[in-house]
Amino acid sequence: MNNHDRKPRLLIADDEPLLRAELRESLALLWPEAEIVAEASDGFETLRLAREMSPDVAFLDIRMPGLTGLEVAKAFAARTHVVFVTAFQEHAIAAFEEGALDYVVKPSSPARLARTITRVRERLGTPPPDLSNFMQKIQDKPPKKTQSPAWLQAAVGNTIHFIDLSEVIYFCAELKYTRVVTDKIEAHIRTPLKELADTLEEAGFWQIHRAYLVAVKRIASVNRDADAALWLSLREHGARLPVSQRYQYRFKGM
Repeated sequence: MNNHDRKPRLLIADDEPLLRAELRESLALLWPEAEIVAEASDGFETLRLAREMSPDVAFLDIRMPGLTGLEVAKAFAARTHVVFVTAFQEHAIAAFEEGALDYVVKPSSPARLARTITRVRERLGTPPPDLSNFMQKIQDKPPKKTQSPAWLQAAVGNTIHFIDLSEVIYFCAELKYTRVVTDKIEAHIRTPLKELADTLEEAGFWQIHRAYLVAVKRIASVNRDADAALWLSLREHGARLPVSQRYQYRFKGM
């Protein structure tokens, strides 16, 4: 079987399981003749699997534990085509201009991903560009922080609500969506909690758990239960939110 006959081999790398699953499902639907040979949740695992599985194309999240997607792309040299899948497009656009196959801003739309797959198919017969020199120039530059939005567009059924950010009590990750909770309504947005956490900390929101981001001004108290777990009680709201061990440093007095 020559290279034109065999299935394209794909690798997906993202530290968010739900986003990784969403991309896997989308690729299976939009590119059924391709084969997803590996999935990774951090940069070191991505490199190991790439050496073992020799993928033709790697869909890389830029911000991963261990090694960033940029550092992984540098290590690939000219062995694997790269598509960046990221909430931070600054470096992805620049790398695309230098030869990366494409970039997709998550959460990706089917139409945008379909255009990416078209580009990938057109380039598969050509050698991957060596991005190592370009990555060396930018790997130490963090993405620019996105300014916190003043309001959000969130859906309740078939209705779109415009929610002032100052009215949000907390965000909760739910499958492919993020639930937005205010005193008046609960609605859903498609922005991943991880992206919100990176964007909204300067606006007074703390991530306290993999699934929760809370407005600091609405925290009333923090209690430790008999199992040594921390729980937040909210001001003028009945919900109690868990604080995972990773984020307990925010409450050093407990």
